[in-house]
Amino acid sequence: MNLFINDIPVRILPTDHKIHKKDFNLVINASTEPITPPKLLNRVWIRHARTEDMDNILDLLDHTTPQGLLRLTVTVDDYKEMRKFLKKKFKIIKAAGGLVRKGEKILMIYRMKKWDLPKGKLEKKEKNRVAAKREVQEECNIKVEMGYKICTTWHTYTMKRKKILKKTVWYSMDVLKDSKMKPQIEEDIEEVRWMTPKEVYHALQHSYKSIAFVFDTYYHKEKELAVAKKD
Repeated sequence: MNLFINDIPVRILPTDHKIHKKDFNLVINASTEPITPPKLLNRVWIRHARTEDMDNILDLLDHTTPQGLLRLTVTVDDYKEMRKFLKKKFKIIKAAGGLVRKGEKILMIYRMKKWDLPKGKLEKKEKNRVAAKREVQEECNIKVEMGYKICTTWHTYTMKRKKILKKTVWYSMDVLKDSKMKPQIEEDIEEVRWMTPKEVYHALQHSYKSIAFVFDTYYHKEKELAVAKKD
């Protein structure tokens, strides 16, 4: 589960997931030691986390937002129970979006002073793929062809004093028509722009960690597809 709390990447995994200890600055065993703000620095792995530990983690990240924390990985003994706990704790909102390609260029939008990818909430009984295509076409006034699923991200925020957990499913897409491309102003989009890989790199410096994660996952999948084609 790829969760983002105050734009901090928090990856929640089952205990048996293969993890390399050398990738972390600190490893905390939640069953034997407390989780405190001074320990949340750089890249941290919290092992054997229970629901009460996750409650503490959520509270720490939601209120203190450790500036030096780059990435948090949490492994849990009961992964299904942890997912149930999180879904009960928050109101779930479902969304879908896309990474649209035009040759080597990628479409990005500028909204709320950040570079982003087009996305939006699912309508009642709407499927993820249908919603992703609709939202991209509406927000950018283009026509696209659907590709493969890239990943799913989850991020938390507060709206009208309610804690929200937003699930967004991301897809690759190819543009079919963009002659009338324009931003959907009513959705607070100021600009839509085709970007080269270099421009994307700079735009991600003024974006969200979740969007950077989508790009990282996309590039990884593209490399895997390229290798598969050679074989």
